[in-house]
Amino acid sequence: MSGSKFGESGEHGKKKAKTGDLEDGRSSFRSWPPPPWCGMVNIPNGGIEDSGGSAWKQQENGGVEEELDPLTVFGSGIMMIILNKLDARSVAQARLVSGDWRTVASSDKIWAPKCEELWMGKAHIPRISKVGGLSKLAAYSLSVMDYKRTRITRNDLCDHVWIFHFTEAAPVYWRNMDPYWQGSGTPMRRYFHPDGSITADADDGVWGGHESCYTVVTGLLEDGTIREHYVRINRWPQLSVQRKEDGSWKLSNHLYCYTTVPDPDREDGTGPPLLIF
Repeated sequence: MSGSKFGESGEHGKKKAKTGDLEDGRSSFRSWPPPPWCGMVNIPNGGIEDSGGSAWKQQENGGVEEELDPLTVFGSGIMMIILNKLDARSVAQARLVSGDWRTVASSDKIWAPKCEELWMGKAHIPRISKVGGLSKLAAYSLSVMDYKRTRITRNDLCDHVWIFHFTEAAPVYWRNMDPYWQGSGTPMRRYFHPDGSITADADDGVWGGHESCYTVVTGLLEDGTIREHYVRINRWPQLSVQRKEDGSWKLSNHLYCYTTVPDPDREDGTGPPLLIF
């Protein structure tokens, strides 16, 4: 009995224990590491990878466990459905897995809905995101960067219609002429023009027909950091610049305030054609 039971501990038995040959002649590669002729290479996580993209990892019992790339298992169609369920940051990180993942995770089919989600509820859509031939991934990235921009440009001023109203600190005389404080009537509107002038509607009771001009003042340090940034109209008190969460702009001082009118349906977008910080 001992001979029949332990007979495979001889040379033939050692060979089978090393290679783990199956009955049909295939090898289960129970040895570690696998022989060089198998076409596999070591990978950093303690496993190996073959040329087909399959990952193999050593088990505690000395065996080898196969780990397949999800993209290989499910295919690009299913992976797109899965990636569509993720947030934009997660999809962007998925592009770093491999070249094949980068191709799938960069698809316009994934990023077009994410652009719409990003723009939803925004007062303005950046002009730079509407450049012809731009991928949806690039449009999304450039939009995010533009919404973080706090430096206003002449393009921003001229692209929008602005609502004007006095603040509570303004003289009562002026507030009594302001629909914003009276609670009735059409809000006063202001229009910035490329030639540096400003106009108002013909029936504006506050405007008075006086001639106005504006300038954008930006002071920069040597490293490009903004030291000061404001808009000045005529020689009146300077207006501080604020970018709101919905992408709109606000100019204000202690006497009056300008805010942009939302225009997300504008075909060419708004703002500068290039990012300016």
